[in-house]
Amino acid sequence: MEANISATASFSGVGPATLAQVFSDLVRCETRLYNALNDTLRREHGIVASQFEFLIYLRDHPGSRVADLAEFFAIGVGATSKGVGRLEARGWVRRVPNPADGRSLLLELTPQGTQLVGDAEGTFQEHLATHIGRSIAPAQVTELGSTLARLRATLEHGGVGTPVG
Repeated sequence: MEANISATASFSGVGPATLAQVFSDLVRCETRLYNALNDTLRREHGIVASQFEFLIYLRDHPGSRVADLAEFFAIGVGATSKGVGRLEARGWVRRVPNPADGRSLLLELTPQGTQLVGDAEGTFQEHLATHIGRSIAPAQVTELGSTLARLRATLEHGGVGTPVG
């Protein structure tokens, strides 16, 4: 696998050490941003970042199934189902029969879940403004967003990092 990374890096004109540094910086930034968001959401709304992400996805994608969340977040269906179960136990999500396919269930936010995600979204936006917006100029945010979207699309298209099961 390393040979492929080096060959790709050499072909692209970017050295392997530079790619390793980009990887390290990207992962460390993600970890720090996610941990800080987790702490803020827990303190202010009683939820964690992964719960917020599920709730906002369900708000923005009505009629989703557990498999849809698993695919979007690149996590296993079992872990996704357990996460949804925790949201369901808190009264924020419910599973309803799929009218088009009686064998499957659709997920929907409850009124409490809708209220929670609306309240937490302001905290989330403020978090992004504080921890990203103050460090990166708007033009850089646009460029970084395009770059990461391209990388993500390439990884998803190639099935890279897709969990089994």
